[in-house]
Amino acid sequence: MAGAPDERGPGPAAGEQLQQQHVGCQVFPERLAQGKPQQGFLSSFFTNNQKCQLMLLQTLETNPYVKLLLDAMKHSGCAVNKERHFSCEDCNGNVSGGFDASVSQIVLCQNNICNQAHMNRVVTHELIHAFDHCRAHVDWFTNVRHLACSEVRAANLSGDCSLLNEIFRLHFGLKQHHQTCVRDRAIRSILAVRNISREVAQKAVDEVFESCFNDHEPFGRIPHNKTYARYAHRDFQNRDRYYSNI
Repeated sequence: MAGAPDERGPGPAAGEQLQQQHVGCQVFPERLAQGKPQQGFLSSFFTNNQKCQLMLLQTLETNPYVKLLLDAMKHSGCAVNKERHFSCEDCNGNVSGGFDASVSQIVLCQNNICNQAHMNRVVTHELIHAFDHCRAHVDWFTNVRHLACSEVRAANLSGDCSLLNEIFRLHFGLKQHHQTCVRDRAIRSILAVRNISREVAQKAVDEVFESCFNDHEPFGRIPHNKTYARYAHRDFQNRDRYYSNI
């Protein structure tokens, strides 16, 4: 699923809207047909929802990856609002989160996000998509190469493929392992939200991999851990101050 927390001009054409709705209803069943989340009066009292909201708040306030991305979004004119641009919902399958492009909102799968570290990775991953949507005219629904590029960037920059995470998955010791992990997770993410063959997804990733893997904005580097992310955030703030003084 694709989308982001900024709001652009006129909405998508009717055919594109139908395709967005189909993708959203497949993965995020609590979304209404028009692409908006269902809001129940008692939803905030359910344990999963409370836990999701608390973990989200912790992530937004403390995670260095997320703090950099929030600053970058604001700097690009796409300021993120917690109440408007995030929604904790139940999701189908093993999906952890995604974008609902029709309403520019990040969906967090409260039934699948199991702990704070998981929440940190999901929010970071989805905010990278949000940043891409903010800075470029991404055709999320009809151009699989656009989706593939953003998925490569999200896998590369979010910590999804950190050494620690890969050890937990029992994946390590391969030459150029980080690149292999990024490629594999990008393909998996595409297949989770698009009804296409693995061959088509792999071809799209292969076509964009080199340029998108080497696009490190807004971090300026691959942030392999929180220390790298803190340095990247400091450099981003200094760069922002430098340009504001020119």
